[in-house]
Amino acid sequence: MRHARATQPRTTTAIATVIVLAATATACGGSSSSSSSTGGSGSTVGISLPTKTSERWIVDGNAMVNQFKTKGFKTDLRYGNNDIDTQVSQIHQMIAQGDKLLIISAIDGESLGEVLLEARDAHVKVIAYDRLIMASDDVSYYASFDNYKVGELQAQYIVDKLGLKSGKGPFNIELFAGSPDDNNTQFFYNGSLKVLQPYLDNKQLVVGSGQKRLTQINTLRWDGSIAQARMKDLLSTSYTSKQVDAVLSPYDGISRGIITALKADGYGTQTKPLPIITGQDAEAASVKSIIAGEQTETVYKDTRKLARIAVQMGAAILTGGKPQVNDTKQYNNGNKVVPAYLLPPVSVDKSNYKRELIDTGYLTAADLK
Repeated sequence: MRHARATQPRTTTAIATVIVLAATATACGGSSSSSSSTGGSGSTVGISLPTKTSERWIVDGNAMVNQFKTKGFKTDLRYGNNDIDTQVSQIHQMIAQGDKLLIISAIDGESLGEVLLEARDAHVKVIAYDRLIMASDDVSYYASFDNYKVGELQAQYIVDKLGLKSGKGPFNIELFAGSPDDNNTQFFYNGSLKVLQPYLDNKQLVVGSGQKRLTQINTLRWDGSIAQARMKDLLSTSYTSKQVDAVLSPYDGISRGIITALKADGYGTQTKPLPIITGQDAEAASVKSIIAGEQTETVYKDTRKLARIAVQMGAAILTGGKPQVNDTKQYNNGNKVVPAYLLPPVSVDKSNYKRELIDTGYLTAADLK
């Protein structure tokens, strides 16, 4: 979202995951200074993720648990159910139980400042996972994908499919963005607008509703039902005598909500085909939709690799090493630039889903039946 959100990928807060102590496990003793090991092999690592309503977070969580286990660490995986207070309470519990490292994917990236002060006092380092934690000095590292690139890929797909480079148009497009409390939303949006803006300026692309600003197109909590309601409203107010040719959607769950609204309005027939619709996270339900000719594209982010990076970072911290990073400039959380490791996203559609998703083992043929 995700994450997709991916994620992001914006006006928003950050994607971050907390490695959390197991609620039922006994924490290993010992603390460290900010530059030394925080527990060593055998320590409990806590993982705090935002929700189970998006399958990508379940995949991420299980991957980190399994990979930490193979390295000799315990884990406590918890989900905040998209409730800020629940996540904050869970993180308080992790610190009180003696977790030696937190990996946090924040529900609201600006809501964790106080609890992270508590983590600092306990000499517990924090890795932000996929969503950057904002407005805090107490975020040590960030593991994510190149979220700006995600937006570029989605927008470029629309440009290519509509033939805009060869001068075709005008076409009607509607823009959707992610949650305003997720920092990735801004990156996705900026990346996509970099690609789309020239075609909006020369009127090859026309936003029928006129809604272009991020504050107009945000989707709280990446909620597909909110996107569905907004798309329904757009169709009834701006498209009574014209059709939508493309929809920039930042996440698969939002895309599915958009498709539901479009089909209810008569789209999906030979005389009224569905528009080009992008997405993110390569969720099985949306890959099925792509195969069926409904959703058009998704951005694949191999969360197994992201989990591996987070685990490598965590293991280095816990054993006195220095985590590998490849970006020390892009991710300013308002208090500091957080050192990051970014992975490349991949655009996927009907032509390459088998090679990118099935042949790599990310999904199975059974997942798509």
